[in-house]
Amino acid sequence: MQVSFLLTTTLVLLLYLHLPASEGCGPGRGYGRRRLPKKLVPLAYKQFSPNVAEKTLGASGRPEGKITRNSERFKELTPNYNTDIIFKDEEDTGADRLMTQRCKDKLNSLAISVMNMWPDVKLRVTEGWDEDGHHSEDSLHYEGRAVDITTSDRDRNKYAMLARLAVEAGFDWVYYESKAHIHCSVKSEHSVAAKTGGCFPGEAQVLLEGGSTKPMRDLLPGDRVLSSSSSDGSGPLLFSPVVTFLDHQPNVSKIFYVIKTNGGANITLTAAHLIFATDCIGGPVQEPGFLSTWPYWAAALRTVFASEVQPGECILTSSGTVGSHARLSMVTSVEQRIATGLYAPLTQHGSIVVNSVLASCYAAVDSHLLSHWFLAPLRLFYSVLGPLEVPDDGLHWYPRLLQRLGKTLLDAGAFHPWGVEQ
Repeated sequence: MQVSFLLTTTLVLLLYLHLPASEGCGPGRGYGRRRLPKKLVPLAYKQFSPNVAEKTLGASGRPEGKITRNSERFKELTPNYNTDIIFKDEEDTGADRLMTQRCKDKLNSLAISVMNMWPDVKLRVTEGWDEDGHHSEDSLHYEGRAVDITTSDRDRNKYAMLARLAVEAGFDWVYYESKAHIHCSVKSEHSVAAKTGGCFPGEAQVLLEGGSTKPMRDLLPGDRVLSSSSSDGSGPLLFSPVVTFLDHQPNVSKIFYVIKTNGGANITLTAAHLIFATDCIGGPVQEPGFLSTWPYWAAALRTVFASEVQPGECILTSSGTVGSHARLSMVTSVEQRIATGLYAPLTQHGSIVVNSVLASCYAAVDSHLLSHWFLAPLRLFYSVLGPLEVPDDGLHWYPRLLQRLGKTLLDAGAFHPWGVEQ
């Protein structure tokens, strides 16, 4: 009966995959008809889209501080060598080519639109990342999140339509700022972290059956890793097979949260990843890393986003002994740092011990149990077919589909606040 139900659920989701993907679409008037080409309306001079201030959640969001060549965050910038884009680079330092990955993606998309709209015309960038202080104090140019653009022929009659093309390319805020250029900006990489799910860095360590450890970057489907036997994290520890990866991006650098405990167990994960937590029981710590044993804390156990964990709360840590229960350890600090690699392994039991800390395999949605239920088809396929193929440098199609479905069916408050477009 259960297998039949899961197969039915999977078929429904697969059918959903073939429905129109546009937001706001659904059964109703005109459903199923071929859509007419979208009419592009040029922006008016001094108009901006969306019609809110640039540094609000509804647009590109608040500034996060200047990036200099000597700062740790300089790793967040990537050069753009797209030959279909002309970079003015008047400083002759290559600074205008440096930008965040999100800005680069939107700019490359816009370059294609420009050539499609006007053959023999290219996109031109007059200002990109600013390291010389030419903009206002909180300008997003200092973070590689903003560009000023024109067309290569500098035909100002094209700029109104260029602004519209920038909106269509996905820039989070577009402003027909002056007769000489269009200003475009994007959200920070951190504010869109949940769109790539929740992940661990490549250096994170897992414990394999047999007692050896392996970095996350080398983990493979079929490997058996330490996990909890119950879906809520309160069950005895066991070794659970890795079904597949929900996200797999070896070469991406992101901001991670480093959660440190009094017992020395520290876990590093992205903001939207879920982790088991509870209020600490029994007051001050009596023994390093240990507050209270199961089952006293089990009833109060919950999953929270990594970005919501606070010092003084407790998370679950493990000594690595199969058959034992995880223990409560107090969080002493939560820090942020940049690390490389985004890895989100899915185990058969829905949890995984990473660097001696028990975490959920799920992210973005605030319910571990709901995510575990919806990912049941993948775990079923593993039971029948064995280890599933690792996605090619990106989010697995199945959780991507579930995110689309979830945004239709679930309240926005169920998602990590950085994972929902405002």
